[in-house]
Amino acid sequence: MMNNKNIDIFGNDKIYIIAELSCNHQQDYDTAVETIEAISNSGADAVKLQTYTPDTMTIDCNNKNFQIEEGPWSGRTLYDLYQEAYTPWDWQPKLKDYAEELGLQLFSSAFDKTAVDFLEEMDVPAYKVASFEIQDIPLIKYIASKGKPVIMSTGIATLSDIEAAVKACREVGNDQIALLKCTSSYPAPIEKANLKTIPNMRETFDVIVGLSDHTLGSTVPITSVALGAQIIEKHFILDRDLDSPDAEFSMEPEEFKQMVKSVRKAEQAVGDVNYELSDKVEENKQFARSLFVVKDIEKGEKFTEENVKSIRPGYGLDPKYYDKILGNRATRNLDKGTPIDFKEIK
Repeated sequence: MMNNKNIDIFGNDKIYIIAELSCNHQQDYDTAVETIEAISNSGADAVKLQTYTPDTMTIDCNNKNFQIEEGPWSGRTLYDLYQEAYTPWDWQPKLKDYAEELGLQLFSSAFDKTAVDFLEEMDVPAYKVASFEIQDIPLIKYIASKGKPVIMSTGIATLSDIEAAVKACREVGNDQIALLKCTSSYPAPIEKANLKTIPNMRETFDVIVGLSDHTLGSTVPITSVALGAQIIEKHFILDRDLDSPDAEFSMEPEEFKQMVKSVRKAEQAVGDVNYELSDKVEENKQFARSLFVVKDIEKGEKFTEENVKSIRPGYGLDPKYYDKILGNRATRNLDKGTPIDFKEIK
């Protein structure tokens, strides 16, 4: 894989697959636990939470500034949405312990400094910066100052916004940065994925780059692998029939499991830059073309277009020698079907 940076959380060169729990627990601790178990069974590497409360995210106000007018949450106020969607903080250390028992890493999106302080006490291995917080440079600096990997979604970010966020991390001495190509639409239209941004982002900012995906299905995550994505994040839910704000664009367990399998196959297919032939391919060269006698030739007779051809199999001379052989004479009698070697040429 084309690693130009190493981030401690990843541990190896394998594509790092994150299952976003988000609000898909319906404020029920047992559902959260069951979801993490399903995430482990799906083959994901990590589960991600969101650490906020309605009051750390916004204020309880009903005027038009705080009302959502479009999308899946239309008609609700921000405070009302976050009241339903937040993950209780007292759950989070217990969920982390459980995830780690199952072999998963668990970290979270921090939405303010109190969340960062709380997550530091939990000793999370990394931090996520959500798309809508990428312009909060003071928060990003505070997160980066903890010296852990910082994974930032770029769903609402302009090029200059991304530049400022990356600079903020580096200004406090943290170069463990990953950027996720993201389309902040819920669900996101597949034609808006613009995955060609992934290699450009890696080249522009010299960081690990991945994908935070809100499209339906697994086409976009699988395709992103071919363009160099090293992280894939996707929302996970036990059942889309659950009454969850994020249900529509979340993957059910079997879908997520199949996506992971497909990503791993795509990862194998991408491989490395390699022009060497495997032993099996070398063996198969016998089915390539080579120069053969196609009409009996007597000793001293000239090789011509009528008695020498480039045909399969590949036991004779390489066809590149064809023009050089024509007009030369045979050193011995050659039967039809004889592969030509230099020793037969005078």
